[in-house]
Amino acid sequence: MGLHGSCSWARSHASKDQLQSDHVCLEGREIPVDSTNETTAHSDAGSELEEAEVKGKRKRGRPGRPPSATKKPRKSPADKGRTDTGARGASRGRANGHPQQNGEGDPVTLFEVVKLGKSAMQSVVDDWIESYKQDRDIALLDLINFFIQCSGCRGTVRIEMFRNMQNAEIIRKMTEEFDEDSGDYPLTMPGPQWKKFRSNFCEFIGVLIRQCQYSIIYDEYMMDTVISLLTGLSDSQVRAFRHTSTLAAMKLMTALVNVALNLSIHQDNTQRQYEAERNKMIGKRANERLELLLQKRKELQENQDEIENMMNSIFKGIFVHRYRDAIAEIRAVCIEEIGVWMKMYSDAFLNDSYLKYVGWTLHDRQGEVRLKCLKALQSLYTNRELFPKLELFTNRFKDRIVSMTLDKEYDVAVEAIRLVTLILHGSEEALSNEDCENVYHLVYSAHRPVAVAAGEFLHKKLFSRHDPQAEEALAKRRGRNSPNGNLIRMLVLFFLESELHEHAAYLVDSLWESSQELLKDWECMTELLLEEPVQGEEVMSDRQESALIELLVCTIRQAAEAHPPVGRGTGKRVLTAKERKTQIDDRNKLTEHFIIALPMLLSKYSADAEKVANLLQIPQYFDLEIYSTGRMEKHLDALLKQIKFVVEKHVESDVLEACSKTYSILCSEEYTIQNRVDIAHSQLIDEFVDRFNHSVEDLLQEGEEADDDDIYNVLSTLKRLTSFHNAHDLTKWDLFSNCYRLLRTGIEHGAMPEQIVVQALQCSHYSILWQLVKITEGSPSKYYNDYGDIIKETLSKTRQIDKIQCAKTLILSLQQLFNELVQEQGPNLDRTSAHVSGIKELARRFALTFGLDQIKTREAVATLHKDGIEFAFKYQNQKGQDYPPPNLAFLEVLSEFSSKLLRQDKKTVHTYLEKFLTEQMMERREDVWLPLISYRNSLVTGGEDDRMSVNSGSSSSKASSVRNKKGRPPLHKKRVEDESLEGSWLNRSENIHTPGTLQPPQLTSTVLRENTRQMGEQIQEHESEQGSEQDFLHNPQMQISWLGQQKLEDLNRKDRTGMSYMKGRSGVRHAVRGLMEDDAEPIFEDVMMSSRGQLEDMNEEFEDTMVIDLPPSRNRRERAELRPDFFDSAAIIEDDSGFGMPMF
Repeated sequence: MGLHGSCSWARSHASKDQLQSDHVCLEGREIPVDSTNETTAHSDAGSELEEAEVKGKRKRGRPGRPPSATKKPRKSPADKGRTDTGARGASRGRANGHPQQNGEGDPVTLFEVVKLGKSAMQSVVDDWIESYKQDRDIALLDLINFFIQCSGCRGTVRIEMFRNMQNAEIIRKMTEEFDEDSGDYPLTMPGPQWKKFRSNFCEFIGVLIRQCQYSIIYDEYMMDTVISLLTGLSDSQVRAFRHTSTLAAMKLMTALVNVALNLSIHQDNTQRQYEAERNKMIGKRANERLELLLQKRKELQENQDEIENMMNSIFKGIFVHRYRDAIAEIRAVCIEEIGVWMKMYSDAFLNDSYLKYVGWTLHDRQGEVRLKCLKALQSLYTNRELFPKLELFTNRFKDRIVSMTLDKEYDVAVEAIRLVTLILHGSEEALSNEDCENVYHLVYSAHRPVAVAAGEFLHKKLFSRHDPQAEEALAKRRGRNSPNGNLIRMLVLFFLESELHEHAAYLVDSLWESSQELLKDWECMTELLLEEPVQGEEVMSDRQESALIELLVCTIRQAAEAHPPVGRGTGKRVLTAKERKTQIDDRNKLTEHFIIALPMLLSKYSADAEKVANLLQIPQYFDLEIYSTGRMEKHLDALLKQIKFVVEKHVESDVLEACSKTYSILCSEEYTIQNRVDIAHSQLIDEFVDRFNHSVEDLLQEGEEADDDDIYNVLSTLKRLTSFHNAHDLTKWDLFSNCYRLLRTGIEHGAMPEQIVVQALQCSHYSILWQLVKITEGSPSKYYNDYGDIIKETLSKTRQIDKIQCAKTLILSLQQLFNELVQEQGPNLDRTSAHVSGIKELARRFALTFGLDQIKTREAVATLHKDGIEFAFKYQNQKGQDYPPPNLAFLEVLSEFSSKLLRQDKKTVHTYLEKFLTEQMMERREDVWLPLISYRNSLVTGGEDDRMSVNSGSSSSKASSVRNKKGRPPLHKKRVEDESLEGSWLNRSENIHTPGTLQPPQLTSTVLRENTRQMGEQIQEHESEQGSEQDFLHNPQMQISWLGQQKLEDLNRKDRTGMSYMKGRSGVRHAVRGLMEDDAEPIFEDVMMSSRGQLEDMNEEFEDTMVIDLPPSRNRRERAELRPDFFDSAAIIEDDSGFGMPMF
């Protein structure tokens, strides 16, 4: 089926005069419409689901043919006497193909029925088909208005317009009636209802074609009208029309492709039946059946030709233009649907003539469109039978697909990797080694979905080609229980070649989903590490053993914790029941295995500090109860023996800290093995403390004559004890005394080695900390006790650097203390307790740090209150709104800062507080609501009736006079008597501009105006005291602050309520300008291989391709000259004719 070689929508066999009468020119394209004086007939062919044999007997009209004598001629409008109302009245209580209900609010239009989605779509379509059989003009009018309303247009096409106006005039009329209040339309509106509408809209079109596929779509009326309308709308300047009609046309095309596929199957079946009947002997051959089969085959061929013409019209008239549309959503719709066509009807569409559109669009600048391209290709590469047809495309666009694995959009990169994996799965020869290496390194990506997709690629490339039988034979020969030895060796080699050893956890996480069985084969890994080399077999090198141990520990961590490593993912998520069960099973499995294997591994690699430090990470992932329940205490003794041997053998910090941590884990009081481990740990410490005491005595006695052995004995023993003292309380061994002696000797004589001094200081530090822990346990202290001179000085410096951030830090520290208190005592805090009082006292001391100059700290204090209010109402009470929020008591702490607010600012903060309050909250007076009542009272007091200037008495008249000379205009207007906050701290004169990019509007006071002379005198007095205010106005950090935003919002509300007529007119003009869609998406041409030379080279590589001539790219200046469109400034380019085409 060659859509591009078939005839256009104007059938080739129609006469020239008929073509001219049946078509009108719409925006440079010939579109079929019905002439007003043309006679047409109703389709009275009966049910749409008739059998093919019955329908084959009906003669279908063709373009250019006169209507048959059996058809009723269409009555003229005058004969029918129909107006718009009369036409709907003739439908007998039906509107838009759906039964009309008398009840108010019931759906009466096809658009409303589809939007609500309460009726089955097949029922809706069947109702429309029934109305079409009764009066196809009225039914088609309903369908036309359906598409118009689905675009968000408020206009309605009337019957007179449908019969007497051309499509271009109808669309232009609907454009004028478009809703200008909002740029949204149904396909772009947010919310589940409109998302469901899009699904219903697409389903309606598919069901409509499916139910009409046996006769109505061939009546040369319905499909002509629908395709004509959608083609015209798809060329509209209005984005909503263009988007909606393109989606409808693409779904219509998909439904027609399905019809064409069914026709092709029926044709093949009919042809086989005909051949079988014709090959029979003459005596057994049924001539009547042959004639019926011939007639059926002819009928199917005619239907196939009709469908091809329809598809060709949609493809050439809509797809070829809209897949390059300036709007990304429209381009994405086109690419998504062409992928469906190629998968659904691969014999007709899966060729280079159609694949090239997808290939070109891989260069789209918008990630959404690139994503649709990749998903469309994935659906094709999934079927290995289609690979031969994709070979040329793969060779041409493989490099682009591989490069997209590094796409800046993570979603696009993930799908590109999956597509490359499918290509590898279909044909390993299609990808070069360089292509594979470009994907390999992505397993170390910090973005987990990208890394996991790359891990799947690595798994298929490295682990899918092994011979299981050969592996099992080798395992038996070596006495191994697992056949995965070579695969694990390959993984180790890959890890070493990547030279990213610190990222072993990332590599394991990337392969966890695709190679989990291999990564959990801890038995095989242990066998590789413990087995002795055999002659003739390659032995693992030291680097390979270290890498394998590192990978082994990472796999254990991944299995035990069941979440990605740090740096991947947004945090720990809640595991499902299945995942939790898998985690428990894995932890039991690894514990049972390594309880036995770990002592042997430590024994073999005890001399290697790096290997031992890694191996000692394993016990922290054990289920330690198994030592007791499994009666494996002997293996615990073996582990403790090996750890003691490691401590005696190594002085490296990493190894000693790992040993100390292991002892700490094994000594947990919740396990029954605690006593056994504690005894071994105490014996070890006793030995080293005794050794340390003797070596210190020897060193101090020798004095300056001490040799290297004496120094080494002290240093090595002290290092071990310091590492253990970090995690264990060793104060009963009194290490501090000897450390103090060493430090004092070093101070007095100056001959103490630096390393001993460092270790002695660190050990003394740990001793003091453990003593402090003992002292503070069980003796609660108030929070402000630690608030001393050092903290005060720190706060002073931070306030000098940034007052607002300092205030945020203060309120955050109070919030943290409050959270800790809630965790300890629960949400129902005792407001009279010492802990709550301590937080309030700390807040009071914090408030004192703001000083007496409220102007300088104005924004900082307001921001502090804002953060405190948001924290108090951050969570809702699970019991309902009648109960206070869990953090409501924090308002009582926040009240300590209310005195630092200017009286004018209290009103602003109080207004902000009320945004979080409901009417019920304001009326509550129970004890649990007292913090809110107290805080509101602290804000209301003095905040309502303040009439004094904000900067009264804060500046000299000299400074004011200087400003008057420089920037103040003469006082010739009425001014406010006493400026409140709304008119003072944000007010700007006409000639004074802030240095920021946004200029606040002039604000007006609510105070009554006085006469001009009195006001002028008073303002002169106020202006002599404006120093601090002007400093505030010209401070760039204070220009667009939270407090200013609250004032602007309040004043904007006042301006809106008092807007004059001229301002109303101006607002309307601004609103109209706001409707002009400022689509920031670049012209698509630049990213679509727009160079003519590239296109010519590309077309030479394809056989039997259509001639696609993409215009060259425009430069920035040419783009800047695009004519602004009333609805979509990015979609239209001005041409010489003055009528914009939404193309490039």
